[in-house]
Amino acid sequence: MPDEAPAKIPTAKLPTEGNGNGIVLLEVQGLKKSFGPKQVLRGVDLSVTRGEVVTILGPNGCGKSTFLRCLNLLEQYQDGVVKLKGEVVSRGRPEGYHSSRVECAEAEHLRRRVGMVFQRFNLFPHMTVLKNVMLGPRQVLGKSPQDAYAIAERMLNKVGLWEKHPCDPLTLSGGQQQRVAIARALSMNPDVMLFDEATSALDPVMTQEVFRVVRELAAEGMTMLLVTHDMDFARDISDRTVFMEGGIVAAVGTPEYIFDQRPVPGIQKFLQRG
Repeated sequence: MPDEAPAKIPTAKLPTEGNGNGIVLLEVQGLKKSFGPKQVLRGVDLSVTRGEVVTILGPNGCGKSTFLRCLNLLEQYQDGVVKLKGEVVSRGRPEGYHSSRVECAEAEHLRRRVGMVFQRFNLFPHMTVLKNVMLGPRQVLGKSPQDAYAIAERMLNKVGLWEKHPCDPLTLSGGQQQRVAIARALSMNPDVMLFDEATSALDPVMTQEVFRVVRELAAEGMTMLLVTHDMDFARDISDRTVFMEGGIVAAVGTPEYIFDQRPVPGIQKFLQRG
């Protein structure tokens, strides 16, 4: 199994990192992930500054979603380190490694700080919208019912859905369900938000509902990493854009640098295919 990225994949990056505020919030060093003999991530390095919006692009199978899942340990990776606010919050473990009870608790703590919104909404159909959003603050953060209610009310107002709080999630449109999922993630007051193709299952109108919420979060200074196939949205929302290919970061820079200069051949092929 090769330890390094294939030489045939050129890489390019701008000399400056981040959005200019100088405070690195999330740092990834040499992250490698395999599924059995298949190496999906071959050594990903990335720094994200506080308040930065980073979009991640690349062809299917390049490791984008796996990378996000490794950041909050939904997938355990084999090599590398992830730091949050300068603190090591996870590190690579050998394949088949069994985490101790303490390590499992540490992983749960990490997921409180790194929120994630998935392609599918994963709401509990037997709970109202309100109870879905209250669940994390109550059971994970240990908030009182009154405090959890106040948090849920604030987050549902943020995504424009407070009027739906008594509803069954299955009565909502797909866009509304995804916005509830965003409110649920925000209710944990995370340091970073990860979006894994959050609009891929939605029609164009519903997609715009979700994009509106993401834009508002960006304006408020939320640090976000977004995997998306929507090139117009990526260009509009990003402080920086990452292009992944073959399990590595092949290019990173401003949207103009990635979309206009297309510094590696894979970007040209990817944009033509899209």
